[in-house]
Amino acid sequence: MFTSMFEAEFLTALLSIIAIDIVLAGDNAVVIALASRKLPEEQRTKAIYWGTFGAIIIRALMTIIALWLLRIPYLQVLGGILLIPVAIKLVKQDDSHENISASSSLAGAIQTIIVADAIMGIDNVIAVAGASHGNMLLVILGLLISVPIVIWGSKWISAWMVTYPILVYAGAAILAWTAGGMIMNDQIVGTYLRHLSELTDFMIPLAITALVLLVGKIRAKNSVLK
Repeated sequence: MFTSMFEAEFLTALLSIIAIDIVLAGDNAVVIALASRKLPEEQRTKAIYWGTFGAIIIRALMTIIALWLLRIPYLQVLGGILLIPVAIKLVKQDDSHENISASSSLAGAIQTIIVADAIMGIDNVIAVAGASHGNMLLVILGLLISVPIVIWGSKWISAWMVTYPILVYAGAAILAWTAGGMIMNDQIVGTYLRHLSELTDFMIPLAITALVLLVGKIRAKNSVLK
């Protein structure tokens, strides 16, 4: 196990998982801020820690379930397709959190954080499960490394993405490449595509990445013009 941790493929997948967690951390920061904004400062800190802890547990369980489900033929393809609009939305920087309501009680804020994160974290779960290629060790290490970054650095991450748009495009590219990889890792569809050409393992993720960046850029420009 320890030998595999230093293999290039393992390290590449781990870096992808950490990047996915960090790139999609902006939603976590917004959810936490909105859900706890009516609490006194002391209770707000407790809500952040306990809400985040609960959200991590739920997200880990969801990822385990996703890892199992993605072994079923065609579900890898479905997961990859679902990630494509997520990556496009990231480039467009289209965020909608109007439905996240603040709570005046500690328990209510914690519940809101956990439930909202579970609903909004589905894309994160699918992406991490796909990038891990079924390796639970990768998922655990990714969570252990990225969670502290998300908890303490999500506000700065969001600010950096605004200041340096290239980070947004890099994150979207990672998501898009992961989507292409999921399609190629499907037992049936991936095998069929490889029969068509030996280059599909590279060309499919590349084509999806280019499409996501192009469509996302066009939609971002259109939204500015409006």
